[in-house]
Amino acid sequence: MREAVEEYYGDVLATSSDLKTNACTTAGAPPAHLSTLLRNIHGDITSTYYGCGLVYPAELAGARVLDLGCGSGRDCYVLSQLVGEHGSVVGVDMTDNQLETARRHIDYHTEKFGYAKPNVEFKKGYLETLDELNLEPNSFDVIVSNCVINLAIDKPAVLRHAYSLLKEGGEMYFADVYADRRIAPDLATDPVLYGECLSGALYWNDFQNIAKNAGFRDPRLVSDSPIAITDPAIATRLGNIGFYSATYRLFKIADLEPACEDYGQAVMYRGTLDHEPLQFVLDGHHIIERGRTFSVCGNTWRMLHDTRFKKHFDFIGSWDQHFGIFEGCGTNLPFESSLDSAAVGSACC
Repeated sequence: MREAVEEYYGDVLATSSDLKTNACTTAGAPPAHLSTLLRNIHGDITSTYYGCGLVYPAELAGARVLDLGCGSGRDCYVLSQLVGEHGSVVGVDMTDNQLETARRHIDYHTEKFGYAKPNVEFKKGYLETLDELNLEPNSFDVIVSNCVINLAIDKPAVLRHAYSLLKEGGEMYFADVYADRRIAPDLATDPVLYGECLSGALYWNDFQNIAKNAGFRDPRLVSDSPIAITDPAIATRLGNIGFYSATYRLFKIADLEPACEDYGQAVMYRGTLDHEPLQFVLDGHHIIERGRTFSVCGNTWRMLHDTRFKKHFDFIGSWDQHFGIFEGCGTNLPFESSLDSAAVGSACC
C-alpha cells in the first residue's frame, strides 16, 4: 500500500485537479492574514497542494515546527513566514517528486520573505519511522500535518514518534480525514480509495484511543466539516460510511488527566494573540472571549498555562479543591459539534 500511495502522489496526480474526490482538498477559505502569506508561495507549489485543513495554529513566532507529510511544501513555506527568520521548519515526505519541487524553490522563498538564510529544510522519510531521520527528541514546539496521517500504514507509530519529538508543553495541530465507522478490509486495501484519503481514514473513536495511548491524553477537536463523495462509483463502493475533514490539537503535557476534572478554575483572555483580538479558539467547545471570565476544567487550564499561550491569559483558582467531573463533558460523536454552535462564555469539554 505504501508503494501505491507513492505512485499515486508521485506519478498519477500531476496537480490537485487530478483527484477523483475533494477529500484531500477540503480546506476552508483562509483568514485575510493567511491569504496574504499564501500569495507569496510559488505557483509550482500551490498547484500540487493536497490538504484538508489550515494547519497554522496561533503563536508561532520563533517556534521550531515539524510538518509531517509536507508534500511540495506549501504549508512549510506558510509556516516559514509565521515562525519568522529566527524560527525553523522541517518538512518530511516520502515522495521524491514532491520533495524535488519543495527543495527547488527554497532560494526563491528565502529571497521573497527577505531572510538572510533559509529557515526551511526538507527530509525524505516515512512518518512511521521518524526515529530514523536524526530528529532530536523533545525538540519541536509544534508538529503539523495536513491530510496525510490517513495515508500512513502504521498510524499508532506516527503518533508515538510525534509525542517523542515534541517538547513538554508542545502540541500537534493537524487536519485529517476521519470516518464514522471502521473501514472494511476490502475497501482499506483499494489503492484508489486509499490515495483519495478515504479508505485509510481512522474511525474517530479508534483515533482518540490511539492518541491517548501515544501519550496525548485529551485530544481536542478544533473544527470539522462533512466530506461529500460526489464520484458515483466511489460513493457506491463506500456505501453509508460518513467521512469528515477535522482538525485536532494534541498537547504533550504530562499532568493531563484522562477526564476533564473540575477544580473551580477559570481563565481570562487578554486579547493579545496576533489576529485574535476578540476571542481565542482553543477548540470547538472553548471559544474564549477577551476580558470575560471563562470557567475551565483542569486539563484546559493546563493547555493554556503550561504552553506557549500562558502569557496571553490570566489564571483564576488553584488545585486545592476538587469538585468532580467538569459539567457538560460528554462522549457523543465529536463531529456533531462545531464552532458555529459552541457556547461562548462557558466551556463544555
